[in-house]
Amino acid sequence: MPTARLGHPQLGLGVGLRTQHYPYLLKHRPPVDWFEIISENYIDSQGRPRYVLEQIAEQYPIVMHGVSLSIGSTDPLNFDYLYKLKQLAQAVGPKWISDHLCWTGVAGRNSHDLLPIPLNELTLRHVVERIRIVQDFLERPLVLENPSSYVTFVSSTMSEWEFLTRMSEEADCGLLLDVNNVYVSSVNHDFDPCEYIAGLPHERIVQMHLAGHTNMGTHCIDTHDGPVIDPVWELYRQAHQWTGGVSSLLEWDAAIPEFPVVHAEILKAKEHMQAGLPRTFAASSSTEESGSRVVPQPAVMVLAEVE
Repeated sequence: MPTARLGHPQLGLGVGLRTQHYPYLLKHRPPVDWFEIISENYIDSQGRPRYVLEQIAEQYPIVMHGVSLSIGSTDPLNFDYLYKLKQLAQAVGPKWISDHLCWTGVAGRNSHDLLPIPLNELTLRHVVERIRIVQDFLERPLVLENPSSYVTFVSSTMSEWEFLTRMSEEADCGLLLDVNNVYVSSVNHDFDPCEYIAGLPHERIVQMHLAGHTNMGTHCIDTHDGPVIDPVWELYRQAHQWTGGVSSLLEWDAAIPEFPVVHAEILKAKEHMQAGLPRTFAASSSTEESGSRVVPQPAVMVLAEVE
């Protein structure tokens, strides 16, 4: 078993717990390593969703994944929400709690979208301070995900991977590397996704996400409505090599097929976990200093999307 990261275990290959699959899961108890839940779907529920979750949590490891923390907002932190999040965690016993590096609303209004933040020193200080407060309140490390993005800010002064690196180190939190989001954003903003993943603090990556997306021709949208494409699998393979392997999960949230189809998709990860590095990548084992960290040199890889 790989060494735990920030006290978090390597759970293996998991899928998101979705209502469409409740009957199948309760009847068949399939051999899934773990499940991730959307925290907001269970915070205020005492009905069937909560009942099913309790049944699942008795037999499988659970991770809580939120969409409402709004860690980048200028609004005060919502302690009513945090209290409910903490209560759910006490009832379910998740291996960790995650959310996104984004803001979801302002002036008390929730946009129900994961909105991007300017990547600069001012925002970094703001986010780091809020993460520290949240971690103290939840009494556990927080894990934050890189969102997909569709706009950038003139006021940004650093790359997203530099921001994530400094944020996780200064706030002492974990990272959820969404490999599909890296690919989507790389297409939308024309950066090298290999450089992005190579530049992260790999020892702080607790989990990875995989998902499908929609190619609109001029840009990509993170829709979670289909299988993972080959270039994203290739990025996952490289991320697996850099991290040494972390808990990995498939997200499928629209046009959701039967559970065996979803489960089979995440099991494809095994092929990429076992595959060797290409010669150009293996030859790039030299390193260079970047501040106080040593960053591996990424391979040159051309990602051509085929759907």
